[in-house]
Amino acid sequence: MSPYKYSTLAVHAGQHPDPQTGAVNVPVYLSSTFELTGIGTDKGWDYSRAGNPTRDRLETALAALEGGTSGHAFASGMAAISALVAMLRAGDHVVCSHNVYAGTVRLFNQIVSHYGIDIEYVDTSNLDAVAAAIRPNTKLIHIETPSNPLMVLSDIAAISEIAHAKGVEVSVDNTFMSPVLQSPLALGADIVMHSTTKYLNGHSDGIGGALIGSKPEHKERFLLVQKAAGAILSPFECYLVLRGIKTMPLRIKQHEENGRAVAEYLAAHPKVSRLAYPGLKSHQQYELAVKQQKGFGSMLSFDIGTREAAGRFLGAMKIFLNAESLGGVESLASHSATTTHAALSDAEREAAGITQGTIRLSIGIEDKEDLIADLEQALAAV
Repeated sequence: MSPYKYSTLAVHAGQHPDPQTGAVNVPVYLSSTFELTGIGTDKGWDYSRAGNPTRDRLETALAALEGGTSGHAFASGMAAISALVAMLRAGDHVVCSHNVYAGTVRLFNQIVSHYGIDIEYVDTSNLDAVAAAIRPNTKLIHIETPSNPLMVLSDIAAISEIAHAKGVEVSVDNTFMSPVLQSPLALGADIVMHSTTKYLNGHSDGIGGALIGSKPEHKERFLLVQKAAGAILSPFECYLVLRGIKTMPLRIKQHEENGRAVAEYLAAHPKVSRLAYPGLKSHQQYELAVKQQKGFGSMLSFDIGTREAAGRFLGAMKIFLNAESLGGVESLASHSATTTHAALSDAEREAAGITQGTIRLSIGIEDKEDLIADLEQALAAV
């Protein structure tokens, strides 16, 4: 554990001045190859797919932020999840939250399952269901908490205890909370996954993913996948994430302040139903959110009734942008059924609780009064 407070860690983890020049910012090493010092010897790097000085700095920072033993940066969040399951073998069984991001479902169902790996989707907010799903060949439980877009929480500590009693590892997609607001490894999980595209980068200008392991064998596995499969994060995108991490605690503070204000406004609006924001005391999982999170974040969703109503709402917005993704400084609104969860069938979306009226909001760092005014005029158009 670091002796420093989190804001200090975010500024300085992996960010020490360049020893050659004294540059305060981490240099972007745009080199595919490195001169060797002899036969079989080098200065720490030989080829950028296997390792790069800029990527090393980011991976050091990621491990420090999540309290892990190693960090690994990938070309996207989906590349990170691909690396996560690359350690599995034919005949293995995976338990996955039933309401995860549809891109994860698409990867698991249309690619990973073809390798002979059995994927089972379970309501991981139900601990009895998690325990019942574990088989002798279960190797991994992958949870997304809060889930996308309905903000369903899974009890990381309880699931980890159940899994470890059976020799099963637990991975947690921590993208929605960021390392600032949730620490899965400290709660007992084994591996943390991030789409660095979101809060870690924070500026909607780069795609990336990360895995943070808690055991030496995780480092060996994920290094092998990085080198063998090659879906590594470029040096420049590593630099962008390092830049974003420095201001992440400050950004998250404003994100959350705005998120709470917007949630409280929407909770009282007559045109809004099924508001999902665990930071409201009326939310059925509020107590769990208080227990395992350090805050409530700035992601929420609600139902506006119909696809037509959703279209009118999104078309009337002036500050919020009708766009996919999340975690950037700007506020975004999206129609989940045709964006993040378009890969699911109608039946799968219905089973997950995602309707044609479901709207997901990513609350940015603008003035909260301006955001609420924008929502008010957009809802008036419905």
